[in-house]
Amino acid sequence: MDERIRGGAACSLALRAAYCMRIQYRSAVKERTTPPALRASVSVRVLPPLRSELLLDQVRERVRYLHFSIRTEQAYVHWVRAFVRFHDMRHPAEMGAAEVEAFLSWLAAERRVAVSTHRQVLSAIVFLYQKVFGFDLPWLAGIGRPQAPRRLPVVLSHGEVAAVLEAIESVEHRLFAELLYGTGMRLMEGLRLRVKDVEFERSAIVVREGKGRKDRVVMLPAALVPALQAQLRKARQLWRQDRADGIAGVQLPDALERKYPRAPFAWGWFWVFPQAVRSVDPRRSHAHGSSSDGSAERRHHAFDQSFQRAFKRALVAAGIDKPTMPHTLRHSFATHLLQAGYDIRTVQELLGHADVSTTMIYTHVLKLGGGAVRSPLDLLRLGPPTIASTPTSRRADDIFVDDDDGDNDNENDDGRRRPPRTREPARRYLVLPCSRATPSSIARATSAS
Repeated sequence: MDERIRGGAACSLALRAAYCMRIQYRSAVKERTTPPALRASVSVRVLPPLRSELLLDQVRERVRYLHFSIRTEQAYVHWVRAFVRFHDMRHPAEMGAAEVEAFLSWLAAERRVAVSTHRQVLSAIVFLYQKVFGFDLPWLAGIGRPQAPRRLPVVLSHGEVAAVLEAIESVEHRLFAELLYGTGMRLMEGLRLRVKDVEFERSAIVVREGKGRKDRVVMLPAALVPALQAQLRKARQLWRQDRADGIAGVQLPDALERKYPRAPFAWGWFWVFPQAVRSVDPRRSHAHGSSSDGSAERRHHAFDQSFQRAFKRALVAAGIDKPTMPHTLRHSFATHLLQAGYDIRTVQELLGHADVSTTMIYTHVLKLGGGAVRSPLDLLRLGPPTIASTPTSRRADDIFVDDDDGDNDNENDDGRRRPPRTREPARRYLVLPCSRATPSSIARATSAS
């Protein structure tokens, strides 16, 4: 009997303790704090100490630790260097909000940088103080970020795309431009395309590590199959030459090279568009095929600026005056798919957009000028001009009009006669019935004029 009583009392105490813990947890959640009993189980992520001594090397080390892209690393290093040079080589740890505001104001007022550049500079400085120095400064949150204006993308018509593609001289560059337009890939996504990601049987291309490190699948245009197969045969010759020369394999993402040591030398990991000449990888040293300076020589993918220069020459040859760049082919791809009747969700998946609102911007490009509102000028049909003849009962040089001042309007102030007046040709306007504007109706009105 005593054991039952003691057991019931222990159970009651346990339930009471659990109830108290529950009440404490609810109050802690309400106050946005952690309960004492759970405080030990919560791990706060602390970045490891930096091993580099120089400032820019510390920025690179932290960027690579957080797995940011190489383009982000280059941008952050550039703006941190510019920030230090602007303040006469002072160390950023000695500066504060006033120096940051001065640098941003100079960029906006004197250099007149775009809003996107302004936001990128601010992100680089915030990264420097928070991630590199570990400072949790309240004035960093107080610095305002300018809002980027919403702009419509530049889109080429079907005829303009065909003219640009035809004007590209290099066969490989033309194939790459057709691939960008036919799949909607970004420039670097196409350049980093590997042999294993081109699936001819499925008529698909797997885009690896796109924007946001996300993968997606796009269609493989049937018209590009023969040209792509010829490009792969050309790339395979370079791969065989590299294997015969014993140089290092291609670059692999993350630590796959350590996990699969022979993968860099495999044909499946080779580039679809390799660079014609080999390059030196500064990040890889003391490895297979390393040169005398300790850097490895390997085959990189095609250089992006080489294609950009070829694309710019094609624009001039085709007579395209729009501000066009290789990314415009991606905009044209999305717009032409929507014009063909594909739904917005399908286009979103093909483009790799995380939010459908980003894809919705192409629907604004589809609209006719002014939101499909018909201009009132199109309702007037211009007829042939008619010239009003002067009265035959009186010569043209005898026509004059008497004013209240008594002067002859046919004479100048100095008494010389003026040339005879002629009337401008008059146009006849025919009012058309008002209707909603359509491309066919606008074309009929234009042809009638």
